[in-house]
Amino acid sequence: MTSLSVLIKDALVEDLGTNGDVTTLATVPQHAVAQATFLVKGDGVVAGYEAVRTVFEQLDPEVYLQWDVEEGSFVRAGTPIGKIAGSARAVLSGERLALNIMQRMSGIATTTRAMVDKIRSVGSQARLLDTRKTAPLNRVLDKRAVEIGGGVNHRFGLYDAVMIKDNHIKAAGSITAAFERVQAYLNGHQDLKPMEIVVEARTLHEVREVRALDGVTRILLDNMVSIDKTTNKVDASVLQAAVDFIAGKVPTEASGNVSLETVADIAATGVDYISSGMLTHSVNALDISLKIFSMQAQTPTSHGQ
Repeated sequence: MTSLSVLIKDALVEDLGTNGDVTTLATVPQHAVAQATFLVKGDGVVAGYEAVRTVFEQLDPEVYLQWDVEEGSFVRAGTPIGKIAGSARAVLSGERLALNIMQRMSGIATTTRAMVDKIRSVGSQARLLDTRKTAPLNRVLDKRAVEIGGGVNHRFGLYDAVMIKDNHIKAAGSITAAFERVQAYLNGHQDLKPMEIVVEARTLHEVREVRALDGVTRILLDNMVSIDKTTNKVDASVLQAAVDFIAGKVPTEASGNVSLETVADIAATGVDYISSGMLTHSVNALDISLKIFSMQAQTPTSHGQ
């Protein structure tokens, strides 16, 4: 897993290269000091504070950053959420990276919050999960944004949980065979930490097969919801039948066709978890800007005179 500090360091190298911010170096005096405000230009949930702080700390540890709105809050367009003051060169050089991160994370948090609200609107306590459908090397930020929005993280990668899906089942020959191979593998690798075993089922027949297995952590009910293209009505009857058959014996997770339009109907079936790739693969970034309101040239203190 890429740590936040390493991720930010690599992102700064990508942006600054070996020459640095040549425009800022050419136009802004070395000791100039800037003060600026982070301004949200759309309605949404703000996220990304820790990452933004890390950006500016790596450029200049003396930069001062203050957040005036709690992270995870829903704000309206035009709301100032924080201030930054310090080296003008550091502020300008880190501006775009900081905003890129905050805009993406806030967009993810906003969609997550909206989906969680839909789930709660039908009286469901189902937990909303993210997926591995994240921007490459950006997973730590994408998944953190989901948490800030009120969601829960699914497995972080391929290494920390078992998820038996259709292609694994094809390779093994059946759901039962795939599950038995997983158990044999884990028994032969005692050095691995205990991990969840999630098994996918796409039909009611497969649901019956999975439920009969001992040791399954969760049953992933995949693509059991459809939408009538004529009426736009959500049909969750197959999912409902699967949940009813499982009857709480094993935790359930619904996946596939999960959107703001369908999630309430999905939640109403009584599933325990709902996973949605759209939280992180189809991000609608929240518009945020950094407005400089003061720029002063400073002369370094002279000693020995």
